Amino acid sequence: MKERAKPMKVVKVINNNLIKSFDEHNNEILVMGCGLGFKKVPGDEIDESLIEKVYTCKEQGSSNQLIKLLENIPIEHIQVTNEIINFAKSSLGKKLNQNIYITLADHIHFALERYEKGINIKNALLWEIKKLYNHEYLVGKEALSIIRQRLGIELPEDEAGFIALHLVNALMDDLSMEKTTDMTKMIQQILKIIKYHFKLELDEYSIHYERFITHLKFFAQRLFTGSAMEDQDEQFIQALKNQYKKEYECTKKIQDYIKQEYGWELSEDEMIYLTIHIKRITMQ
Repeated sequence: MKERAKPMKVVKVINNNLIKSFDEHNNEILVMGCGLGFKKVPGDEIDESLIEKVYTCKEQGSSNQLIKLLENIPIEHIQVTNEIINFAKSSLGKKLNQNIYITLADHIHFALERYEKGINIKNALLWEIKKLYNHEYLVGKEALSIIRQRLGIELPEDEAGFIALHLVNALMDDLSMEKTTDMTKMIQQILKIIKYHFKLELDEYSIHYERFITHLKFFAQRLFTGSAMEDQDEQFIQALKNQYKKEYECTKKIQDYIKQEYGWELSEDEMIYLTIHIKRITMQ
């Protein structure tokens, strides 16, 4: 017969809705639920029927940051954020960095505060986000619907773009929100260089375009995280330069842009990587 798990005990009451405790593996956790901490004292058992979310804190700094955030944000905003993240995980089918619970709750809270004050911030990258991160953007649109249903507040479309960027950031390790924004700008500029170099419009609804965007995302992520590609055979590199001269010329323009804008030198391997994929997308 399976041994019944020991009930969670209150270690510290943060507020009426938040309690610090430990799980069965002695990891520090924050347990959230409406009224969960009401009239509770250290040592009391936690009413598991009231638990809405359990946050596992692996680092002390993360724990303190989360406590500070959850103390100052209305539980309704946190509940909405958790629902959005659960939907995002299901829709995207990918693991999200746990920091999304902090960053997105913070963003949504301030977005709702701005709404109450009549302040509307335009998202300068909204068009690019729609094109480059369409799935994340659609999740952002659903997030606005969840906020409308739960809180009765209609946030502007710009916020769907901001939420999408938070999701993109949570899908990529070692990237800050600022780097995610810069990465989005870089990808859009690379697409412009290709269009002008070949004097063509790319079919944004084709499977080839979608694959190309995926390649550009990984390319930009490697640059922003300082991850190098494996070396290619020198003979192979020279053969590609000769075979795809026009495409390599386009890649050199991209190299000049990246050096001027970010001060980074593209390796020969990255140049060839881009050349091959530019050849594929311009053939369609």
